[in-house]
Amino acid sequence: MEPVAALRRIAFLLERGREDTYKVKAFRAAAATLLPMDAEEIAQAVASGTLTDLPGIGNSTATVIKEAVEGRVPERLRDLEEEYGGPLTDGGTELRQRLKGDLHCHSDWSDGGSPIEEMAFTAIELGHDYLVLTDHSPRLTVAHGLSAERLTRQLAVIEAVNDHLSGEFTLLKGIEVDILDDGGLDQTEQLLTRLDVRVASVHSKLKMDPEPMTRRMVRAVENPLTNVLGHCTGRLITGSRGTRPGSRFDARAVFEACAEHDVAVEINSRPERRDPPTRLLELARDIGCLFSIDSDAHAPGQLDFQLYGCERAEAAGIDPDRIVNTWPRERLLEWAKP
Repeated sequence: MEPVAALRRIAFLLERGREDTYKVKAFRAAAATLLPMDAEEIAQAVASGTLTDLPGIGNSTATVIKEAVEGRVPERLRDLEEEYGGPLTDGGTELRQRLKGDLHCHSDWSDGGSPIEEMAFTAIELGHDYLVLTDHSPRLTVAHGLSAERLTRQLAVIEAVNDHLSGEFTLLKGIEVDILDDGGLDQTEQLLTRLDVRVASVHSKLKMDPEPMTRRMVRAVENPLTNVLGHCTGRLITGSRGTRPGSRFDARAVFEACAEHDVAVEINSRPERRDPPTRLLELARDIGCLFSIDSDAHAPGQLDFQLYGCERAEAAGIDPDRIVNTWPRERLLEWAKP
């Protein structure tokens, strides 16, 4: 097995299993160190016992590299394949095969754990035709949200990444833009119009009274720049961040606005969110909303979380053609135009 592939696969499986980030970083750092080296250089370092002299390579990653160079499946990888490599769900597989991409993910430009390129490469490996990069907007300082200046620089990076990729896959320009208290969007209109897809989400004052929260969400949905309403209740039902109840709002009014303005309701696939709850998912279905099944990945291995959302969408009987990321890239981009 090629050592870089082994290290990346271990990191992917740790992320897929929602292990702590610090456990993952060592393997991704070691892979980055080996990437510019040719096979002979790596083999020489193994033979001379100098692997751990290289930056970012410790004893555990050196063991993986050594086993791979010697033609063995590394023991750590074998154990992780057994623990985390199997199916995530009992259902959703057929719908997952119909998805062309993912409209919501984060990189290390905001609160994600990996570079933009690594998110793109993993999306390609998972069979996507496109991935929308949606790092946070300025107000979410806790998540290192992107100022207008940083977002402008990121757009240039995305273009550079696409220049080095085959035309069969495209990294699309996006944002998870904060819905402000009055329903405005937390980025300049000029910059928002330069993006391919815009996910609008509430991240603050989740305990706002139902009436103002409803007005806030409806105003955001009515904005012609909004394409997707992200994790609509903001609830957390499990996980290291603890739990919190969802926001209270008039779901019928919000979903009717989504249907009227052609805004997709996100089925957020993170296991700790499962947002919207089933009763709201079924209400949005009955009202006639479009949907987007998104991973909300903060690490490459979490891009696989989409299967959780697919299982829920299948169980709710949602027509796949109402799920915008089953659409080819050209149809998606035409829909997302302001």
